[in-house]
Formats: sequence, structure tokens, C-alpha cells
Amino acid sequence: MTLVIGTDEAGYGPNLGPLVVAATAWRVAAGPDEAEKALADAVEDASTAACGGRLWDDSKEVYRAGDGMAALERGVFAGLLLAGDAPPAGWPALERSVGAISPASGSHGPWEELTSLVLPTAATDADCAAAAAAARDPLARHAVSLCRVACRCIYPRDFNALLDRGLNKSDILSQATLDLAAALRATAAGEPALVWCDRHGGRKRYGGLVARHFDAALVRPLEETPTRSAYDVPAAEMAACRVEFCVGGESRPPVALASMSAKYVRELAMLAFNAFWSGRQPGLAPTAGYPTDAVRWRKDAAATIAREGIADDDLWRRA
Repeated sequence: MTLVIGTDEAGYGPNLGPLVVAATAWRVAAGPDEAEKALADAVEDASTAACGGRLWDDSKEVYRAGDGMAALERGVFAGLLLAGDAPPAGWPALERSVGAISPASGSHGPWEELTSLVLPTAATDADCAAAAAAARDPLARHAVSLCRVACRCIYPRDFNALLDRGLNKSDILSQATLDLAAALRATAAGEPALVWCDRHGGRKRYGGLVARHFDAALVRPLEETPTRSAYDVPAAEMAACRVEFCVGGESRPPVALASMSAKYVRELAMLAFNAFWSGRQPGLAPTAGYPTDAVRWRKDAAATIAREGIADDDLWRRA
């Protein structure tokens, strides 16, 4: 058996809203060298059975602003169901499934609308359940199982605090990603593991970060090129683990589902954010939080922000 973990993020670039990191964990009845093909074959058959296409894909291929979240939501909900979770009817239930996605101090201020979200927003429970049911048997035939979908959100105040401690944006992403991956890896310490990550900014060398987060005294670099960085991680109390950071990693199903999950949580957060502000300033155009439009939005909302007494560090993620 091999544990395969895929990670990705959403919201790395914006100034508004959280940075969301997600990871998915899969168990494959094959050795590490055969696990990738076995998993890819299983997911291809499962996707064909579930939707005739790709059930899990890079979130940028599945979702575009204005097109609706039905396909994104169906893939994420199918993943949660396959991992043994109940379909979440709202944000609190989603958090129970995927982990810490609310602000550390609770849903307040611009995030208070999170707790009133009704899920799913665009797909139907029946469609999500049907996709999961259709995918389940093909995965089982290939001896592949989806074990967990996990997410973490870093909201502006915490993000800015990490900057003040001397981390840069890439450091924050790497730290959150590897913490989440290491926690999932620890759930099956006796099995060999593969951890697949997308590249983090322009970083090419990750050996020190991998050693620290996976508590390994010695990490052996296998490759450090502009497109791929890979490391063997021997650990005294765990089976061998290989960690890779690849350009275009979303083509791998565990990374693709992580990409979709991170994007989904991020979109829900921004839905709540825009609902909060439009309720206090009717006619305020919503924002996705990316730099140019974020500047426009902050200018348009300046008087309302001041009236609500929202501190800049609770609102604006510094670069």
C-alpha cells in the first residue's frame, strides 16, 4: 500500500480574503513506483462512470467566475462523500469535514455571513451523491480509496502577522502546505508515501522546509530543476516518503481535487465577504480580491469600512 497526498492552494495572489491550502489523501494498493499509474487509471475510470469526463481537474479548468460553481461543487462534494463524510449543508458542517477554515477568532466582522451559507450553492445533493456513487466501484476495482479532503485558511490578520515575523508570501504558503501534508502523512506512518505539491512561487529548493515539517534529520535531494524538485525523506519511525514540487502538478488527480477544494472554500469565503459588505453598502460591486480590483473595491467601500470600524489588518493582506 502507498499513501498518496496531493496539495494545492487558492488565493495566493489576492489582497482580500483568505489564502486557502488544501490536501487530499489517497490509499493505493501498489508500491510507490507503480502508485501514480494505478491511481491515474482508477480516477480515469471513475470519472468516466461519474460524468463522462474529468470529475477532478485543475480548478482553473473547472470553474471560471460568472459560470457558476456547479461542476466545482459536484467534484468537491463527491470527494467528501467518497472519503466518508456526510454532505455538508452549511459552513460549520464543511469545517467539521475539512478542518480549520474559519477565522481564528470566529466568524465575525466581514466573515459573519459564513455561518449562514447554505450548501450546496449550485449543484444538487442528488447530483453530488450520484457522482460519488458512480465513482466508488471503479475506484474499488483498482484498489484505490480516497481517505481525506483537508483545508486550512489563513485570513488577513494571521497572514500579516506571519509577514511581521519575517516570512515572505512564499514562506507562508510552503509552511501551511507542508504542515497540512505532514499531518496527513502521519495518519499512515507505517506505509510508504508520496506527497505531490505544486511549485510555490519561484522557489526551487525545498530541502530545509521538508526536513523541518516532516521532522527528518536528513533529506536527500533527488532533483532540483526549474520544473521539478523532489526529495527522499527517511524518518526513524515512519516508512519512506518522497516529496515532490512540480510545475503543472494539477494534472495529477490528488492535486486536482486539492485545487478544486481550495478554490471552493475560497469562493465561499468571498461569497460571504461580498454579502456582508453589500448588505451595508447597497450597490457596492463585489470583488474576487485580486490586486487591481481590490484597490478599486477598497476605494469604493472606504466610508463603509471606516463606519464599521474594520481594522486594515483584518481586511487587507499585505504583499
